[in-house]
Amino acid sequence: MNKRLLSLTMLIIVVLVAAGCGSKNTNNSAADGGATNNAAATNAAATSKGDETATGPIVLKDAKGEVKLDKPAQKVVVLEWTFTEDVIALGVQPVGNADNENYKLYVTSEAPLDAGVTDVGTRSEPNLETIASLKPDLIIANTDNHEAIYDQLKAIAPTLILGLYPPEGQGDQYTEMENIFKTIAAAVGKTAEGDKVLADLDAHYADAKTKLAAAGKEGLNYVLTQAYSYQNAATMRLFTDNSLAVQTLDRIGLKNDWKPEKFEMYGFTTSTVEALPAVKDTNLLYIVQKDDDIFSNELKDNSVWNGLTFVKEKRTFGLASTTWVFGGPVSSKVLVDEVVNTLTK
Repeated sequence: MNKRLLSLTMLIIVVLVAAGCGSKNTNNSAADGGATNNAAATNAAATSKGDETATGPIVLKDAKGEVKLDKPAQKVVVLEWTFTEDVIALGVQPVGNADNENYKLYVTSEAPLDAGVTDVGTRSEPNLETIASLKPDLIIANTDNHEAIYDQLKAIAPTLILGLYPPEGQGDQYTEMENIFKTIAAAVGKTAEGDKVLADLDAHYADAKTKLAAAGKEGLNYVLTQAYSYQNAATMRLFTDNSLAVQTLDRIGLKNDWKPEKFEMYGFTTSTVEALPAVKDTNLLYIVQKDDDIFSNELKDNSVWNGLTFVKEKRTFGLASTTWVFGGPVSSKVLVDEVVNTLTK
């Protein structure tokens, strides 16, 4: 009888101790997760407290408000190439990505996508079943394409939905690019790595300005276009001051001459060769695909094109077809390298 009583007593003690430990852990988690509603402060605190906190709960800001993660995400599905580039720049390969083949075609090779990354469909119509099968712990989506399926994505995994293009008067694309990059860095537990990428980019700009000055191209005036054919017509995206591309080139001292009549939220005016006489005396920086070079094809014998001062004086400068102007820090670095190399060779 005494043995049974002793055993029962020991069992009760074990249960009480276990319950006390569980209660303590729960309280610590609540304190870590609810310390602040400010995502930047949360991420800064996580960085300053070291590895122990960096592996704990994270609160992030996105277009819907807040996204809470129990710990930094490891299995990430990305539905917009800019965010894919950001994840890779931080040393993380997504488990799933939208439209792998076109990512490899259009986005810089300096942010390469591994062959083993699962293609989850197009950016505009991702395959929800494929995404769910990957069991991600984070999905990164884009407000332009994924508002309609946000609830479905959120039912699969925590979903960070971000916008790339601030409306007029609500910030600029370069600041937005940096903020998005820092948010994604916090989400995958790579805040320190993200800070280094941005610091290295600033140093890269300073070096580029020195190279341009040495080549006599400091403060060069230009217009940047991404050109392509559409319905057999030569079409051009002429980049505006609020674009990420122009704001990147501002940082190496170049001066954009294309001034649209109205605010362009996406950062470019879609036009034709008929718009170029207004800026005929500038320098033209252009991006075309090798199989769709309107300057060698549609515009080769065009009188308006051939009458432009920068054409006559051979001040047109082609950039690599993979110069992606809607990306993150890596794309900004590649754009600067392409421009510097083209202008100084």
